[in-house]
Amino acid sequence: MGDYYFGRSVILLADHNDEGSFGVIVNKPLNQPFNKVVPHFPAFEGLLHIGGPVESNALFYVHSYGKVIEDSISIGGGLYWGGSIEMIKELIQFGQLTPENICFYAGYSGWSPSQLDEELKRNSWLVTPMPQHNILTSNPGTFWKDMLAPLGEAYHHWTKFPKDPGLN
Repeated sequence: MGDYYFGRSVILLADHNDEGSFGVIVNKPLNQPFNKVVPHFPAFEGLLHIGGPVESNALFYVHSYGKVIEDSISIGGGLYWGGSIEMIKELIQFGQLTPENICFYAGYSGWSPSQLDEELKRNSWLVTPMPQHNILTSNPGTFWKDMLAPLGEAYHHWTKFPKDPGLN
């Protein structure tokens, strides 16, 4: 896909069911400090990521802190979606949540019922298993290429293709 949000994006799909699908783009951080973009929040050293085009003014988060954070939902691979924002703020304030165990996203990526299934039939997306390494600490600059590598030689040439072939 060549658009701003989804070109060379890696999406962590948090849920996919009959009501639709949603997740966040995990490899597109904004190049500004978190607290510059999200004021009135405890000091946090991490970056804010572009999560997707839906509700881009809202804050979403994925963490590895488990059920310690009330109302968080397991999404697999030791990762959790959401939870009590007040508890998140408190844990950050006490240095217990760091960029190694939580990522924040502006917006999310969402699909209406069966929309993602139709896009998959058109080969608009590749589906891979959750990586074995911690996606919260992955290098966003290489993560797309890193996710293609295990898919084999058939996808290796994708990593060499220019982002904008018209500039080639």
